[in-house]
Amino acid sequence: MTDREWIWIAAACYLAGVVIGTVALIRARKQPAGLIYGIIVAGFIFHTLGLYLRGLEVKGCPLGNMFEIFQFTAWSATALYLVVGITFRLSLLGYFTSLLSVVLSTVSLAIPVWDATRRVGTFGGNVWIEFHAALALFSYGVFALLALTSMMFLLRDHSLKNKQLSGFFSFLPSIRDLDQISVRLLTVGVVLLSASLLVGAAHWIRAFDTVNVAKLLITVAIWVAYGVAFLLRSRGKLHGTRLSWVCIILFGAALISVYPVNSSRHGDEASKPTLPSQL
Repeated sequence: MTDREWIWIAAACYLAGVVIGTVALIRARKQPAGLIYGIIVAGFIFHTLGLYLRGLEVKGCPLGNMFEIFQFTAWSATALYLVVGITFRLSLLGYFTSLLSVVLSTVSLAIPVWDATRRVGTFGGNVWIEFHAALALFSYGVFALLALTSMMFLLRDHSLKNKQLSGFFSFLPSIRDLDQISVRLLTVGVVLLSASLLVGAAHWIRAFDTVNVAKLLITVAIWVAYGVAFLLRSRGKLHGTRLSWVCIILFGAALISVYPVNSSRHGDEASKPTLPSQL
């Protein structure tokens, strides 16, 4: 089986989690946490296998095109949920994580042009630049989960203000729990993205002529935006629904920024070897 076939199976698992969760919500029943968690674990295993095979094919971390970037982001968010979900017993977060993963996975699988070119040795064998890119994309996975918890926070806030405490809203975690989780995820995301830039800077200082200015400016802009949100939250000037909206909007901006970053990088790598697509 090819890497894409394994990823299709992973997407099917995530979709199964969404269907089961949706049926439970329609029937106003508690999410079958154990079942959904098990399905997500299975999807994560298949997803990991698919990305592993792709990594062997391209001889490095699979981050060489839009398809691989979206898949790595979905994989990172899922990996983080498997830790956060069981730690905080957030069954409904599993439903939203499945929804996010199936959207990111199927959209990238369904757009052939995103995977039309597979570049071998995207990072030129430089493990530090590869580590920098992987850290940055993993932080995007953290921010994806943060956007989901922020969405849940807004739903819980809406239910409290409108006194809608039954049905779907009865399964949402408390405002306090969601706020604590969001702050921790924001902290982890900012730390990871900061570490990514520091690792990259250690290389760029020695070889500044290799720096892609457009990519660097976009990445730093995302880092500054999340950093400002973190500082404002730490000082108590940004919290509640405002923080939630900011986190959702910032993740949307981060996801959109992936395209120009990827395009500008490939403009510098046009001479690198490629593999034929196996759609």
